[in-house]
Amino acid sequence: MNRRFGGPGFTRPENALKRSEELENVGQKHAALQALHDVITSKKHRTWSPIYEQIMFKHIDLTVEAKKRNYPKEALSNYRNMCQAVNISSLEEVIKYFLKKASEKAEAAQAQVAAMTIDVEDLEQDASPEDMMLSYVSADKGKDRTDRELVTPWFRFLWDAYRTTLDILRINPKLEVLYASVAVRAFSFCLTHKRTQEFRRLCDILRQHLGHQLNRMRDSRESHVDSLQMHIETRFEQLKAACALELWAEAFRSVEDIQQLILQAKKSPKKEMMATYYACLTQIFAVSDNHTYHAYAWLKLFNFTKAFNKAILPDDLRAMASSVMLATLSILPYDRTDKAGDDAAADQEKERTVRMAHILGFAVSAKMDYRTVLSRGALLTATTGAHIMGAVPAEMKELFELLTTQFNPLELCTKLAPFFERLQSEPQELSAASPVKAVNLARYVTNLKQVAVLRLLKQLSEVYSSLKISSLAAMVPFATFGEIEQIIVDAVRYSYLQVRIDHRHGTLHFGSQQLESDKVRGHLSALAKHLSAAVAMIDPPPPADKEARRKAAIATALAQSGEEHRLMHARKIVIEKRKEEQELAMLEAEQEEERRRAQAAREAEIAEEKRRKEEALQREIDRMTREKEEQDAKEALEIYNAQLGKKGKAAVTSLAGVAQSKDELVHQVMSERLKEQQEMERKLAKAAKQLDHFERARREEEVPLLNQLYAQRMEEDRAMHEEQQAAFLAAHRAAWEVDVQEKARLATMLPEKAAFAAAIMARREGEFKALQAQRERMRAERAARRARERDIARRREFARRCQEQVDERIRELEREHEEAEAARAAAEAEERRRKVEEMAERQRQREAEIEAKLRMEKEAAGRAAPPAAAAASAAAASGGGGNRF
Repeated sequence: MNRRFGGPGFTRPENALKRSEELENVGQKHAALQALHDVITSKKHRTWSPIYEQIMFKHIDLTVEAKKRNYPKEALSNYRNMCQAVNISSLEEVIKYFLKKASEKAEAAQAQVAAMTIDVEDLEQDASPEDMMLSYVSADKGKDRTDRELVTPWFRFLWDAYRTTLDILRINPKLEVLYASVAVRAFSFCLTHKRTQEFRRLCDILRQHLGHQLNRMRDSRESHVDSLQMHIETRFEQLKAACALELWAEAFRSVEDIQQLILQAKKSPKKEMMATYYACLTQIFAVSDNHTYHAYAWLKLFNFTKAFNKAILPDDLRAMASSVMLATLSILPYDRTDKAGDDAAADQEKERTVRMAHILGFAVSAKMDYRTVLSRGALLTATTGAHIMGAVPAEMKELFELLTTQFNPLELCTKLAPFFERLQSEPQELSAASPVKAVNLARYVTNLKQVAVLRLLKQLSEVYSSLKISSLAAMVPFATFGEIEQIIVDAVRYSYLQVRIDHRHGTLHFGSQQLESDKVRGHLSALAKHLSAAVAMIDPPPPADKEARRKAAIATALAQSGEEHRLMHARKIVIEKRKEEQELAMLEAEQEEERRRAQAAREAEIAEEKRRKEEALQREIDRMTREKEEQDAKEALEIYNAQLGKKGKAAVTSLAGVAQSKDELVHQVMSERLKEQQEMERKLAKAAKQLDHFERARREEEVPLLNQLYAQRMEEDRAMHEEQQAAFLAAHRAAWEVDVQEKARLATMLPEKAAFAAAIMARREGEFKALQAQRERMRAERAARRARERDIARRREFARRCQEQVDERIRELEREHEEAEAARAAAEAEERRRKVEEMAERQRQREAEIEAKLRMEKEAAGRAAPPAAAAASAAAASGGGGNRF
């Protein structure tokens, strides 16, 4: 029907496979691939059959050969939809074959490049001029350029194959084992070829797939323990690969993924996996310079190995115990955190400590102090146990005692110097039964020296109040005074030591040396106290006012307590809000950075792909131009030699010296060929006319002979038909007679047959009635059970609604009670404020009356003073006059 209306015809799978093989044999591989791809992606092919598996194998061969990265995903997706309900193992075989072919091609390309770098014809021959010119115009070396041209395209194709396969397998629970094996193979690919960028993308892809699967698990009621266990095993392989590639950020994210999966699965992983987990944690925390977590990881690894690894050698246990002890001793005796931080920083530190405790396998309760969960003191207590002290060598025990218990400041560092020299050795290789390959004790020497100097200074501060710098430098043979000074500054900064260095006199002063900031810190409060005391001494308040002021101060404090509580609560809310905003801003910044990084990677990949396409297109254009010129020259030479041959001349090998161009030669040859063609057509027309006449005459002579042959054949066919009809009738008569005899013989068995059939039908009828009754009974039971379930559900819903109403009423009553309490508290506060104001007003009135009274007394005294003065002056005047006269 489609062909009648101009549409494409329906291609059967068998025909498409055969057509593809024919096209491949003639060199048209792209057309062969397209034919198979159209069949696989067609909507008409929805029922699986074995022929589709063969088509997929052929499709994969052609796809890998042509390096078509977009074809496999579409084909595998349609094939998955086709066979997932019928034969899911076929999809598994096809995916395994796809990955095998892609891996073989990548390995072959790598081997080809290796052979090209080794197979040099003359080792003494210098570089060719072409190679020298290419090295001048390109920054890449020869091997890098060869890898980019031959190996990198196959690596990119193999990486796309892994990514496509994981995307196809992620939604089918029946293929989870294959999904895990493909993920492990992808990890191995990234690890073998050092593909760090692809490893990060692979981790993000697996993390995204895991998130989708966990969402589906939460929505379903089925058990997914095996699936989660498979994901846990995959994440352990991811963790090992991340540590091998030294991608420590991805390694820590893998650790967090493992913790999340263990919480989801509620089942402990295998012992070997946990040993690998703690071994990787030792590497991660060693790189992050977090000595406390590093020591705890070593402690967990040692305890785990000693408890569950029965094949571990005593030498391996001794080396691991030494690592635990040195890692513990390498921790600084003080914490490098700012103790004057706000509540938000304290909450963040608590959250981080609890999260690290869970990662390291320590249970933390809400009542525990998070600062004591992972601390140096707890580690020292655990290290002094018999299981570790009994496993370390004697010299490690002596080192432990020198740095923890002994008090000998004058000889401490001198005794420790030989230990540090012995620790500066090559890493100790462990056996295959150990979870770690080697133990490197030399990494702890630097921190041990710093701890030794701190212990020396601590002991000296308990004995001396001052010490010469030269004496201190002589006590520490393994460090210069500059290094010692850095250690002192760091310890004083975090309040572990109280030391002041006097470079002018070359001395150190131990003890409580207050800094300028400590002196100024309480200056204003001390000044206020002294001024208040001075005011009290100059103008002491009356005894009655002292009690009133005390009561007024108490009332004021009570009135302001609620406001201060509200302000503190508001401040806490603001701090929490700022913390959330800061976390949100950090998260948005990380997402923006990740998006920008991904966009840059995509743009770089697009630019690289565009450059490669342009280079390939330019090379193809140059090749086609060159081939066209060569073909034109070859055709012109053939045409010229053909003309010379017709003239009886010898052929030439070059057109040098020929004045005619190719177009002129072609035009001349075409004119001659046109004349020859016209002559040939005339001769053919004449020959055709003669042939027509001959054929007409032959047929006229043949007609009588054909009529005679036809009549003879008719007679032979009639005789043969009559003979066959007679033989058929005779055979039919004989068979009829035999059937009549057989019928008569079997007729005697009809009563027995009827009785047997009646017995069977009666038994089956009874069985049918019993089954029918049972089915009715089960149907009634199901109906009753469903009715009970519906009744229970209705009762539960009614109870839930009643509980919600009760809860809502309780909340309303609590809210009303709170509002009433708030109103009552406000009224009481207002009443207290009013009383305080009244008392203050009465106090002011009394003070005003006292001041008015004092003022009136002073005014009365002032009015009495002038008359007395006038009387005294009059008496003096009269006495003076008597003397004068």
